[in-house]
Amino acid sequence: MSALLQGLVVAHLGKGIAVEVGDTTLLCQTLRKLDTVVVGDQVLLSQTNAEQGRIEQLLPRRSVLQRPSRGEQIRPVAANIDTIFVVFAAEPLCDFLLLDQYLAICENCNIDAALVFNKIDLPYSNEIEPELAYYQALDYPLHRVSARQNLGIKALQNLLATQTSLFAGQSGVGKSSLTNALLPDKNLRTNTVSATTRHGRHTTTAATLYHLPGGGDLIDSPGVAIFGLAGLSEAQLAWGFREFQPFIGQCRFNDCRHVNDKDCAVRAAVESGQIAASRYQRFLKLREKMPVGNRA
Repeated sequence: MSALLQGLVVAHLGKGIAVEVGDTTLLCQTLRKLDTVVVGDQVLLSQTNAEQGRIEQLLPRRSVLQRPSRGEQIRPVAANIDTIFVVFAAEPLCDFLLLDQYLAICENCNIDAALVFNKIDLPYSNEIEPELAYYQALDYPLHRVSARQNLGIKALQNLLATQTSLFAGQSGVGKSSLTNALLPDKNLRTNTVSATTRHGRHTTTAATLYHLPGGGDLIDSPGVAIFGLAGLSEAQLAWGFREFQPFIGQCRFNDCRHVNDKDCAVRAAVESGQIAASRYQRFLKLREKMPVGNRA
């Protein structure tokens, strides 16, 4: 048996998986016993002919992003992401609840999070600035850009050059415009992957990994907006609010839910102004959105 090759999963094409091995892209099938293989995974494969291979082994992941599936199951969407850039904009009105949901997931998935405020060429409410200042005080990096006016794009390119990244955010905030500004030949590259493997068409809902011209990789995943609170427990949701973390261990009860529990240090921190009331209220809303089985 020939030696196994190491490859990078770059796309799902129909029933096959596109795996990059050096300068070659092979269309691969997987052994049935393997866990779900996703874009961003590093794998070991055997090459069966010039264009095809079989994935034999999934290498350890440093991070994995998951989303809800049928029933109350969860399934992986992408792996080995370094940073999720949460994109929001002057319009549509920023959904801070969704933004907090993304941040909570990153805190629990070994993925860094950063904020991208797009469409800064448009007027926006002054009420947004105190919220942004609060996130920055929590050490979340904030990047102000305009994909349409090409403002701040170069600085973002430099940041993306050193890592594997993914954009997330509500519909209409300009994730596609940002991706196109960073990857002017995106459609050409998508078609090239499909043509190289000659099997299975690329679908617009599939996650795809692109190599950025200035370095680094960008995973484009249109379906990622609904990755929800997949797999998070109530305790993990609380931990996902970064400013709660110093207080969680000070609560009277180890299983404190930070709602009506006696001697809750998190709630006391909200009352004393150490935690923003607006963030705490969004925590309560997200807690209500969780599957009942994940709540105590």
